[in-house]
Formats: sequence, structure tokens, C-alpha cells
Amino acid sequence: MRIAITAALALAATPLAAQDMSAFKPGPVLAEFGSHAPVPGVEQLPSDTEFAIAFDVSTPAAEGGVNRGFDSAARFLNMHVAHGVPQENIRLVVVVHGKAALELLTDEAHAANGAARGGDNPSGKLVAALLEEDVRFILCGQSAAAYGIKPEDLIPGVEMALSAMTAHALLQQSGFTVNPF
Repeated sequence: MRIAITAALALAATPLAAQDMSAFKPGPVLAEFGSHAPVPGVEQLPSDTEFAIAFDVSTPAAEGGVNRGFDSAARFLNMHVAHGVPQENIRLVVVVHGKAALELLTDEAHAANGAARGGDNPSGKLVAALLEEDVRFILCGQSAAAYGIKPEDLIPGVEMALSAMTAHALLQQSGFTVNPF
């Protein structure tokens, strides 16, 4: 009986857990990444709004996918520009450490690094697109050392710090806040 009730509750809860992503669209800054949805009743933000946000990313992408933490930075940029914040008023930095460090490698270095699962870097196009829009990527030097990553292995434009802790401390001193999402 208990199993039947549990099964019935699980089936009933399935529609509640389903997500409708049809309203989510990328843009206006990044045409391929950073999908966001309109929110009824939410007005445009004042044009003098300014953001200085650091994203902390250590979780790697699912195999073959782009890193969700990197895409969150893309979503933040697209969403706020779409709601009236001038792009030049948005300063974003993605601090990367742990196994996510492997997603900052060029395709060649990614294919050669045994820890990176080989092949092209699925997050490479997203990283390059964000760098093109002046989003900074800072790699933890300690993670780089742990995974055998050399500066020449990195996608051009990716920076390296002594550690992720150092990067966050310096960013905070420069007025950045850490986005917990």
C-alpha cells in the first residue's frame, strides 16, 4: 500500500516539476547563449543602474554541454541589457576553479588534456563570445597547477590569478559582489 501511495504521489508531482522553457530566448547581446524570459509586471531598470558582479564557477558542464555557470553570466548580461541597463554599465567577471578550469582550454589543449574528456571544448564558443563582450574570465592558478594547465593552453583573453580566493578578494576590494547563482 505504501508503495502504491508513493508511486501515485510521484506521478501527480511530475507536472509540477516540469519546466516550460519556451519563453526563454537569447539576446540582445549574445545571440546564441544566455536565454532569459520576460517577467510580466517587471519594468525596465533605470538607465543609470550599474553592476559589478563576480560569478564563482567550479562545477564542470555535463558531458558535451556548455558550462551552466558560464551561461548564467551570459543570461545576466542579456537579461539586464534587455531591461534597459546599458551594456557599458555591466562589469562581469567569471572566476573559475576546480574541474571547471578545463573548460577554459583551447580546443587543442582540451583534446590533449586527459582530464578534459578529450575532443573540442563544448564551452569554448561561449567563453569566446563572453570575452568578446568584455566579460573577464579569471582562472585559479592553483586549479591550473592541479590539472596541468599552462597559460598557452587557455582560450585567448582568459586571465590567471594566484588562486580563486585571491581573485575574489581583489575583486571585492574593487567593488564587485559575488553572485550566488
